[in-house]
Amino acid sequence: MSSADGGRGDEAWREAPVSRGTLRVTPHRRWGSRGGISRERGSSYEEVFEEIADGAASESELWASALLPGQRAAEPVFATLLPEQRFALGVETIYEGYLLHYGRARLFAPTDDDVALLLGDALLAHGLVRIAGTGSLEAVADLAKLLSLCAQARADGLPGDGPAWAATAALLGRGGLGEARDALRDRRDPARLEALARQVAGGASVDAALAAHERLVR
Repeated sequence: MSSADGGRGDEAWREAPVSRGTLRVTPHRRWGSRGGISRERGSSYEEVFEEIADGAASESELWASALLPGQRAAEPVFATLLPEQRFALGVETIYEGYLLHYGRARLFAPTDDDVALLLGDALLAHGLVRIAGTGSLEAVADLAKLLSLCAQARADGLPGDGPAWAATAALLGRGGLGEARDALRDRRDPARLEALARQVAGGASVDAALAAHERLVR
């Protein structure tokens, strides 16, 4: 993939810029909302996924061997709900790691469960580094809390990770998630998280993201 940030290697993987020049958002419209991005949106999302794949492959031959061959599905899920495009690469990196732990990843298909777990951990960590690179400590904290909340829900066999992802993406770095998180953690109620996501990102966008999530998780 051609890139303005030069060669790959560890430095490019760890420090590649999150915001890409081809992503253009109309003011006051959510990234992925109707009319909010030019017709180049598809290729822009493909660049995000190529950055994830190329970065992982440059870091480890083991990760490279786990990449799906040929044309890979570049289906964004919760990045379509983000308030700012600068978070897209980090969020999709984290979500790909999450899918390696709990579902069917879009870019990788490790044949060994241990490799899937290790690669998932690596992507989660790298995604958080990318988010930190945006300068938003609030966004880093939101995503760390999301992963903790989802891990607890998964361990308890409870639903609700989809609404948690949707609300966190829609309000990333902007606050207002505390009471809704508490409702899922303490009362096993994801309704407040989903309601927040719908209020901020719109019902149709949230429906699409949750449907995509359901197709990918197990």
